[in-house]
Amino acid sequence: MPRIAALIVGAGLGSRLGAARPKQYLPLGGIAVIRRAIDAFAGEVQLIQSVIGQGQETEYRAAVAGREILPPVTGGDTREESVRKGLEALVPHHPDFVLIHDAARPLVSRALIARVIAALESGARAAVPMIAVSDTLRRQDLEGWETIPRDHLFRAQTPQGFAFDAILGAHRDFAGEIATDDMALAELAGMEIVVVAGEDSNIKITTEDDMLHAARLLGGASETRNGLGFDAHRFGAGDHVWLCGVKIAHDRGLEGHSDADAGLHALTDALLATISAGDIGQHFPPTDEKWRGAPSSLFLEHAAALVRADGGAILHCDVTIICESPKLSPHREAMRARIADILKIDPARVSVKATTTEGMGFTGRREGIAAQALATIERPRT
Repeated sequence: MPRIAALIVGAGLGSRLGAARPKQYLPLGGIAVIRRAIDAFAGEVQLIQSVIGQGQETEYRAAVAGREILPPVTGGDTREESVRKGLEALVPHHPDFVLIHDAARPLVSRALIARVIAALESGARAAVPMIAVSDTLRRQDLEGWETIPRDHLFRAQTPQGFAFDAILGAHRDFAGEIATDDMALAELAGMEIVVVAGEDSNIKITTEDDMLHAARLLGGASETRNGLGFDAHRFGAGDHVWLCGVKIAHDRGLEGHSDADAGLHALTDALLATISAGDIGQHFPPTDEKWRGAPSSLFLEHAAALVRADGGAILHCDVTIICESPKLSPHREAMRARIADILKIDPARVSVKATTTEGMGFTGRREGIAAQALATIERPRT
């Protein structure tokens, strides 16, 4: 019986998702993404070797607690280098075959794993799951758009299976080559690729939408949450105010430990509320001199990163500024654009409004400015 290893590659930072931690450690239905990928191979292979990023040891141990697998290997600067380090770590264990899999593909099925293994056991030296491209493909250049024929175009997935000695040799011989997957190195080494059927559900998590799609594929395991925020600052000496990340000329300023941006403060609290993470004062205490005069964009970025670290996606934000002056309508679109930029979402998902209290209360007496905000997110259900 052949000895089979799975090499789970999760050394990247997943920066495109915008979370405060690598995407492979985000919870998906209450289980870390990388743990779901590892669990899929348990019982299907004899060895499981993970490759993780520098400084990820603590999160990795928490994610795989209770699972008996080989100690992790620290990856390199590129995917090719990370895979090569993982393969070298497997050398003392003498596997016959290795299945190389992205940790960011947590929904790989046992049936797909079995198809790759069956191809290897039938004599293939390389077996790769693929799916035919069904969408219309368009390429843009300086002259406009060009339609790309999709005949004979396929999407390659993982796990990609190989005869161990052959793929190890390819990685050693072509170390330093730019390769987006191991199939590319196998082709450089002259290995014939056997195609097995991939699966649409075997998605690779790259963006917030991917996380939500994966949660839905698990059985609708997502939920929508709303959070409310409120903030107010009194007027003081100055010649401008900051509101929703935009500097607006005014005959007075707003008093506060930071830049006193009531709009961003209210929205920060609203986002924190969606994941029950306290309030802005807990994360950025006004007693800490580090935050004196700080731009409130830092606070909002922090709250958004916490939402994404919890597996959430920001669906919509609504901010209402309450004041008699300055006049805000000329700045509304700039505010929407700035909030969208901070949160890394489409401006269509941001609403900014202004209103007055008809001369009533502290805002009506022009003593200060208040803001309230509503944030809506979607996150995997735990």
